[in-house]
Amino acid sequence: QVQLVESGGGLVQAGASLRLSCLFSGRSFDTWDMGWFRQAPGKEREFVAVITWHSAITEYGDSVRGRFTVSRDNAKNMVFLQMNNLKPEDTAVYYCATDPGGRNNIKRGHAGVWGQGTQVTVSS
Repeated sequence: QVQLVESGGGLVQAGASLRLSCLFSGRSFDTWDMGWFRQAPGKEREFVAVITWHSAITEYGDSVRGRFTVSRDNAKNMVFLQMNNLKPEDTAVYYCATDPGGRNNIKRGHAGVWGQGTQVTVSS
């Protein structure tokens, strides 16, 4: 059974950087595409980024493209989200997600496995 645990959230000022981590527990991490989502209070869940199992393809949501970078370390069963130039509107709970159906399922929010989330708060 696959489980995901996020870490690395916190309170930062606008313009700062944070790096989120997601630890994958289960078999064959290196065959799973992985994604990041976020949800702010009162708003719908938003796609942030996705990375394929071999890191050959990465995609980003419009609001984070150019500021956030998704990466992974298959030897450590981990996926990362480097967030630079953070803005107050980036404040949200950030979730790691995956699905056996791969990148497209994940992007549509149809992931079957989700982490518990980590809070990111950006003050102005």
